[in-house]
Amino acid sequence: MFEVAKHLDPVCGMLVDSEKTQYKTVYKGRIYYFCSKRCLSEFEKNPEYYLTHGPQGMP
Repeated sequence: MFEVAKHLDPVCGMLVDSEKTQYKTVYKGRIYYFCSKRCLSEFEKNPEYYLTHGPQGMP
């Protein structure tokens, strides 16, 4: 068996399967994964806010 690569959505805090999500972006050389287009859009507006303050729940 293999482990599923789960990553924390930096906007809402949901665990996201990086192999299945279509929502991702690269910021400062690191890949971030998102549960939805809405979370991706919020992150892209102000990535430093989410990286500094952590997940804030669904936008």
